[in-house]
Amino acid sequence: MEVQYQGKQKGKSTKFTIKIINNNISRTSSNYQVALYVGDNKLPLFKSAIHKSLSNCLKEIYLFRKHNHIDFVTSSEKVVPKLAPYDLVLYNYNKKVLFMA
Repeated sequence: MEVQYQGKQKGKSTKFTIKIINNNISRTSSNYQVALYVGDNKLPLFKSAIHKSLSNCLKEIYLFRKHNHIDFVTSSEKVVPKLAPYDLVLYNYNKKVLFMA
């Protein structure tokens, strides 16, 4: 799954891309890997790159954004095609974590 946002990092406008990979291990558990890109450059995140839930992935991105003064423009959200409908529903349900106050 890939979601793009326009935003600012330290006052400079740029494009951000969130890439989330869902690795289904079995029918009862999943692991998620997350990566955040500024332009074409992958940023290192704080914690492990593998999480048990999508919510934890998005919390990590939120904390990274807050710590590094990165702002997303929520209205600029663009979901890249070829996304499984279930992933989109799950992302839309959990994306409030990205924009916590």
